[in-house]
Amino acid sequence: MLSEERLATLRAWQAQDPDPATVAALDHLIERAEHGDAEAVTEIVDAFAGRLAFGTAGLRATLGAGPNRMNRVVVSQAAAGLARWLVANGHRGERVIVGYDARYNSDVFARDTAEILAGHGLVPLLTDRHVPTPLVAFALGELGCAAGVMVTASHNPPQDNGYKVYVGRSQIVSPTDAEIAAHIDAVADAPVADIPRSEDYWLVGEELVNAYVARDASLVPAEAPRELVWAYTPLHGVGADIVARVLTATGFPPPALVDSQAVPDPAFPTVAFPNPEEPGAMDLALALAAEVGADVAIANDPDADRCALAAPFAGVWRMLSGDELGWLLADDALARGAQGTYACSVVSSTMLSAMAAAGGQPFATTLTGFKWIGRVPGLAFGYEEAIGYCTDPVAVADKDGISTLTRLLTLVARLKANGESVADRLDALARRFGVHLTAPLSFRVADLSLISDAMARLRQHLPAALAGVAVQASDLNDGWNGLPPTDGVLFEGAGVRAVARPSGTEPKLKVYLQVNLPPEQSSDLVLARATAAATMTQLKADMTAALGL
Repeated sequence: MLSEERLATLRAWQAQDPDPATVAALDHLIERAEHGDAEAVTEIVDAFAGRLAFGTAGLRATLGAGPNRMNRVVVSQAAAGLARWLVANGHRGERVIVGYDARYNSDVFARDTAEILAGHGLVPLLTDRHVPTPLVAFALGELGCAAGVMVTASHNPPQDNGYKVYVGRSQIVSPTDAEIAAHIDAVADAPVADIPRSEDYWLVGEELVNAYVARDASLVPAEAPRELVWAYTPLHGVGADIVARVLTATGFPPPALVDSQAVPDPAFPTVAFPNPEEPGAMDLALALAAEVGADVAIANDPDADRCALAAPFAGVWRMLSGDELGWLLADDALARGAQGTYACSVVSSTMLSAMAAAGGQPFATTLTGFKWIGRVPGLAFGYEEAIGYCTDPVAVADKDGISTLTRLLTLVARLKANGESVADRLDALARRFGVHLTAPLSFRVADLSLISDAMARLRQHLPAALAGVAVQASDLNDGWNGLPPTDGVLFEGAGVRAVARPSGTEPKLKVYLQVNLPPEQSSDLVLARATAAATMTQLKADMTAALGL
């Protein structure tokens, strides 16, 4: 049974909720709870346990009724808070791009946002269709926008949605997030119906898509080879249509397409998690690639800001790690003579630093996320190990899975024309810079306290050695090498490296591991990789034990 006080809170929420679906869903939960359903009571308590926090990742959570869920009330308050912040910072009358993917309610949340921004004296540009996230990041510069909103939960499970905010050319960072959150708090107690709205917004579509496609096509030299065989999946997301248009503009051959994953579907019916990094997510693409004798298989995640690559290695297909793909793209950028800073996140491989130095280019380490990588002054190329790549920073100061795909097709076709493969190129890089093996440890939890407990345990009992190598620990909460403080612990020793940190977007604790050998120990790649793999096995075991998970 629900107390009268709690029931009054639920009814008050329903009274301001403009969405009949969430009103009905809450009615159903109340009915179940009143009949003694413990699961319904637990769901209600969690959904109304405080307000969904707005941070540098914007918002991301499960869809449903209540202030701790993604719904039209929470999104309307977030839009009002963003609008108030923009007006307070002198942006009244300026443009704001608003885009959305094909997830449940994304279009509704985007339209609410456009109406509320317009009601506050801004000029919203609402996309007239679902679009990839990189299109919104591109529109910031292309359409001269002061800010942007993308409604997406990227590669989260189907029951989630999210709200990503850009100011200027980049995703927001502190203290902007806290300032917007304060404006959200200021409107949170007022009825949603009192938030000013207007339908005086503009729709944008074909002209934006055409400009993005033209920019992508410009990345491919006229003389570049274009012969290759490839397989592709957008993982039920929104990337396929624009990828097809880029192919037409660039002259690359169409892929063998995973038909069952080609059309946007918010249920993501063929995958447990719509993330190319997750085990099994690319099985259909790999099977198709093998069937058609492809050179590579490529995947975008559902909002197409990430890109994954698979290739045959000694006749066996496998996914490249995010770092391996980052090395290939960096090698390509350096070969093209791309001038500027090469950057990667603190949880990515250290090999990019050596590559940039060999190419006579500066290097920078950033905190995790493209809200940091995209802000690096003079960025030439940036990546993070979670298959996010910025390969055209002048146009898109964010990760972009479609321009990355274009770069990869150009790279693979050139390798093929030269009688090389992806595996051959990675071998050449390993001989030159030494074998670098990276691997993740990931602990998904239902109770977030398990993550904080594990991090506390690690800090209280810092290991002095990992995989038999003495290591130095650095608490990233104290700042490291001039970076802002963040929740994480870094361990570094001769040839081993580990970073433990909570995920910023999922209920996970992640550990990023690296084992590396110097070039002089990497001439025999079979032996060097076997040595690195054995060390990695011990490194995983030692970090698991240190976290107590």
